[in-house]
Amino acid sequence: MKIALPIWQDRISPVFDVAGQLLVVELADGREVAREVQSLVEPTIEARIGRLGEWGVETLICAGISQPLEVGLTARGIRVVAGVCGNLEEILAAFLAGTLEEARFAMPGCCRQRRQRMGGQGRGKGQERMEGQGRMGGQGRMGGRGCQRGRRRGQKENP
Repeated sequence: MKIALPIWQDRISPVFDVAGQLLVVELADGREVAREVQSLVEPTIEARIGRLGEWGVETLICAGISQPLEVGLTARGIRVVAGVCGNLEEILAAFLAGTLEEARFAMPGCCRQRRQRMGGQGRGKGQERMEGQGRMGGQGRMGGRGCQRGRRRGQKENP
């Protein structure tokens, strides 16, 4: 099995769509057997998808990724694990140990945890981005009343 991680310095690159380098790691029996850094300079979505296919990548672990690129990779049979951030070696070790879903590897503000509660479904219309709805079906924390700035609970507003 081969996995790929877009790299920037010693961390996961923030956005796969513009990443210039990938760490491609070959795994066998749950451990690393080979690795190499590959240059990824292809300018189009189709070319990037084709390059990962040529390298035999089965899983891409990345931070941010555009929906068209994620859909294209998935259609090609490449599993996409998005919303991951942190040190490259720690992420690779967590993937091998099966602990990549720990909160410390989640991008700030990422909806990965929500997708996991939804049965691990990938991004789809109305799921990850919720199409304008709030986290709890459109209601705010205080029943939709706003933040109540300038007054305390239980106090009436001044006319």
